[in-house]
Amino acid sequence: MSFMIVVIDYNVGNVRSVCNALRHIGCEAALSKETETIERAAGIVLPGVAAFGYAVSQLSELTELIKKLALAGKPLLGICVGYQMLFCYSIEYGRHNGLGLIAGNVVPVPVGQQSRQGCLTALSVPHMGWNQVKLPEDMDLFAGLGKEKNFYFAHSFYADVTDQQAKVAYTDYGFAMPAAVQKANIYGLQFHPEKSSKSGLQVLRNFVEICET
Repeated sequence: MSFMIVVIDYNVGNVRSVCNALRHIGCEAALSKETETIERAAGIVLPGVAAFGYAVSQLSELTELIKKLALAGKPLLGICVGYQMLFCYSIEYGRHNGLGLIAGNVVPVPVGQQSRQGCLTALSVPHMGWNQVKLPEDMDLFAGLGKEKNFYFAHSFYADVTDQQAKVAYTDYGFAMPAAVQKANIYGLQFHPEKSSKSGLQVLRNFVEICET
């Protein structure tokens, strides 16, 4: 198989819809948990809708394989809880270790946050629905999308990124909340590109192009 993206199949929500979105844009995508298939892939997508601790437990022995391949340079894209697992740990229902590929921890979206005008703003948790993301020009996933686009979010925790080597795109949710990250060949999206219309599909196309180079 000359070129293929593997979506990790690990018993959490949303993996099949991401696989279908990749196929929709013409990418050869396989939904798999087989070591040989993952190793052969041009790139890896780690999606997921679940509590962080459950997702990590379901990933199980694939954790070390994904870390090894990412550190060796294979493109890796985390989506939603898959994005959160790129970081060191989460405090969702206790402390649970992540992949540790990007420095930072996963913490609750605050219920209230001081606005720039000094007024306390109530934030809806979970953060659910469309929100605008400011797109840095030097982040590869956003090539051709302009300075800002709306994407679909559904989450109650977010990654507090502390990695000095990571590039970060932010959305305004009463505070500057990280919405996407890039560290070398490792990419992450808090939002759901497969649910974000044309802009989300373009993000996936950009990842496929990264894997082709």
